[in-house]
Amino acid sequence: MSLRIDQDHTRFRSIVRGKIRDNLKQYITQGELIGKQGKGLVSIPVPRIDVPRFTFGERDAGGVGQGPGSPGDALGGAPGEEGQGRAGQEAGEHRLEVEVTLDELADLLGEELELPAIESKGKRRLATARDKYTGLRRVGPESLKHFKRTYKEALRRAIASGSYDPRLPLVVPQREDKRFRAWSSAEEPAASAVIVYMMDVSGSMGDEQKELVRIESFWIDTWLRRQYKGLESRYIIHDAQAREVDRETFFSTREAGGTMISSAYQLCARLLQDHYPSEEWNTYLFHFSDGDNWSMEDTLSCVTLLRGALLPRINQFGYGQVESPYGSGQFLRDLREHLGQEPRLVTSEIPDREGIVQSIRDFLGRGR
Repeated sequence: MSLRIDQDHTRFRSIVRGKIRDNLKQYITQGELIGKQGKGLVSIPVPRIDVPRFTFGERDAGGVGQGPGSPGDALGGAPGEEGQGRAGQEAGEHRLEVEVTLDELADLLGEELELPAIESKGKRRLATARDKYTGLRRVGPESLKHFKRTYKEALRRAIASGSYDPRLPLVVPQREDKRFRAWSSAEEPAASAVIVYMMDVSGSMGDEQKELVRIESFWIDTWLRRQYKGLESRYIIHDAQAREVDRETFFSTREAGGTMISSAYQLCARLLQDHYPSEEWNTYLFHFSDGDNWSMEDTLSCVTLLRGALLPRINQFGYGQVESPYGSGQFLRDLREHLGQEPRLVTSEIPDREGIVQSIRDFLGRGR
């Protein structure tokens, strides 16, 4: 029975997985999905899945399978039975909330967008301690008692002493029979990574633009956390000046000042230098803006910072330009003109929610 239940559960999870994958692009563009994120899990609405089952019908109702019948008789009810109410135009909504781990969600994202696995830069990996059960010992807490081995020891002692009676197979473990699981700590290599998100919060970046950034960063985080055991996220906002903030402030702040993108790049360079040595960390930088900058002089300063201080020490720099009615979009053109051949630089345009899927593919499709 247990095996049958396991098989049914596996089949059900496979059906759910297929439903989610079929609608994944729709889920990607929906910001409300992020609000259903828990600790390691996300709740996803899928179309209701009806499992076929037998039900009892009414006695003496007639029809095939319920008494005498002939070809053409109705199945499961009396002939001529009619439904109640008027016909409607809209399809009924049958939704089922299922919980999916973020790792499963990342795997589905990779399958649907055909994302390659991340290739580490080959830097030294950080060692993390992990406890493993490696054997047995005679002392330990009751919570770690190995019941099977304890019983075997007790049975062996009873047989050796001649006290075991096959007609009354009662075995009572004594203190010396008890065996407990033993563990040891071992260091395992764990690749560590950091993502630094930067965003323009000047007056030209409205709520809709920030929502696009919020949705895309969720999926970027989900994919990279699947690739690395240790992942840290840092957040920098800027208008004419840059400062580091927490995640909530990152997506809710809106200023009315001008825009100097170089201030964010300078702060990011100091952050990496002080906290994330390039020989120990896989580093990803993402900057989102509507393409406006204070001056061409500041844009050239950004190019210099990217070429000299940022790109040589990171895995990838992603610049995502969201469309805004107040943004010129010039910064994207300038980056492509001055750094278009740089392999670590990836640029992407995000015109609206429908553009998020392609932008994620642009950023993560190189496997860096």
